[in-house]
Amino acid sequence: MSEHTLSTEHDHSGSVFKPLYVTRVAVTGGDSGHARASGRARSADGALALELRLPEELGGDNPGPNPEQLFAAGYAACFQGALSLLARQHLLDPGAITVEATVTFGRDPADGGYQLRADLVVTWPGVDRATATPLLAQATALCPYAKMARHGIPATIALAG
Repeated sequence: MSEHTLSTEHDHSGSVFKPLYVTRVAVTGGDSGHARASGRARSADGALALELRLPEELGGDNPGPNPEQLFAAGYAACFQGALSLLARQHLLDPGAITVEATVTFGRDPADGGYQLRADLVVTWPGVDRATATPLLAQATALCPYAKMARHGIPATIALAG
């Protein structure tokens, strides 16, 4: 098996976190008057380079993507990938799987700050509910975005320099 091939059968040994991929994205510039991310986002490898904008619903001019859209894309892509891996392992065609993520930004009643909510809807034509349901549960356990949504994520915040 290639060192770059992910598999639920070969990637889970050991008792400590094993990094498989690391990425860095920096966000610079933008209008901070609305406490919302805007400005420019660029990955260290240059593969991601885009302008972030405040959504029209929050008073922005909506000419570019916003953080919630990026999170929704990442969550949907990750879950679709996990489900596709499981489908192939069960000899099912993953080609028709569509995962739609809805991310809602709102006020957190606990502290008056902000909170995200996320909902996924999976469309899998040609696969019956009895077959798909246990695979959705397995994908939920496999997908790191789903784990993050359920349990949080280990994170640090530090001032550079």
